[in-house]
Amino acid sequence: MSLSLNLLTQLGIMILAGMFMGRMMKHLRLPNVTGYLLAGLLLGPYFLPALGSPFSVLSESFISGIGILSEVALGFIAFSIGNEFRISYFRKVGAAPLIIASMESLFAVVVVVAALLVTGHEPAFSLVLGSIAAATAPAATIMVINQYRAKGPVTSTLLSVVAIDDATALILFSVSTAIASGMSGRASNPVISVLVPVGQILAALAVGGVLGFALLIPMRFFHKKGNRLALICGFLFLGIGIADLLGLSSLMLCMALGAAVANLSPEAGQIISIAESITSPIYILFFVASGAGLQVSVLRTVGLIGVIYIVGRSIGKLFGAWLGARISHVPKEVGKYLGPCLLPQAGVAIGLTLLAGRVVPEYAPTIRAVVLAGTLVYEIVGPGITKLSLTKAGEIH
Repeated sequence: MSLSLNLLTQLGIMILAGMFMGRMMKHLRLPNVTGYLLAGLLLGPYFLPALGSPFSVLSESFISGIGILSEVALGFIAFSIGNEFRISYFRKVGAAPLIIASMESLFAVVVVVAALLVTGHEPAFSLVLGSIAAATAPAATIMVINQYRAKGPVTSTLLSVVAIDDATALILFSVSTAIASGMSGRASNPVISVLVPVGQILAALAVGGVLGFALLIPMRFFHKKGNRLALICGFLFLGIGIADLLGLSSLMLCMALGAAVANLSPEAGQIISIAESITSPIYILFFVASGAGLQVSVLRTVGLIGVIYIVGRSIGKLFGAWLGARISHVPKEVGKYLGPCLLPQAGVAIGLTLLAGRVVPEYAPTIRAVVLAGTLVYEIVGPGITKLSLTKAGEIH
């Protein structure tokens, strides 16, 4: 049972609880985002009731009803990531971020699939669940980088890799599910199954690039910070809405929008700074809501499959990032410390479980439970691991 509170009261409690827990984490030398997630756990409908509490502050219907906050927060995060896609940067580092992103995504899938097959699980099930392991959540990582103002080769490479990761994860998922569909006799056309998501990625990048170019036109005539903030919000909301209407990735679209601004405007730094001035309460609400949505009870149901997924994915990410760094000849600290920063997993992975259920419907509950359990573990420990890795790399002081 949840307390009967109105919308604004619940939002106010979420922000204040998030800020309080964020400050508590500071005393433990943990990132603020860990505190936001823990605040959500304590307020949400799953954690305290699982311990025997008769009520919770936030209800399931409330958490699902504020999904638009998550879309807006991820839009701003993606816009900020897109700012790192400067042509001048890629001319300097070459294809290193693409190689590393491909390797860490690929090996996360390979290790999980291999471990599931060795332990006697069905090939189709192993492929579908393993393919979800490629996805990485950028939100918590970006929050840690912003909070501690991390700067250096590991941070720069990390920002590029988490941006590319969404594309590589979607492609690997499409290939794996196309093969799994053939195995289970549900395949339509495997070529189309792979080409459709590639087309959606390209379409999202194209629309985002056009919107980024369009944003800079009115920016010439509005110079006050408030007006520019309104323009940024308007174009980001428009981009997220168009992505939803066309079935495109809003993350990819908003990243492309940010990349267009970064490469076409000499005022890109100022524009990004203006966008970040509004994001603090949005990010707190997003992460508190994310914590509230983590279902602790699923940990009891996943068993060996959950352990294989969590451990296998971690090993794959670490090894893939190290191998990609070696192939790319980037500084040694990148290969050593980048992998642990890629462990967080959330929204994209949970979304892929819905698509996975159409390929192997008989395994849909198991796949969703395993990914939710992985999300719970990765989102709680991931930010702390990211902070520790960047500190050891000498990029957080």
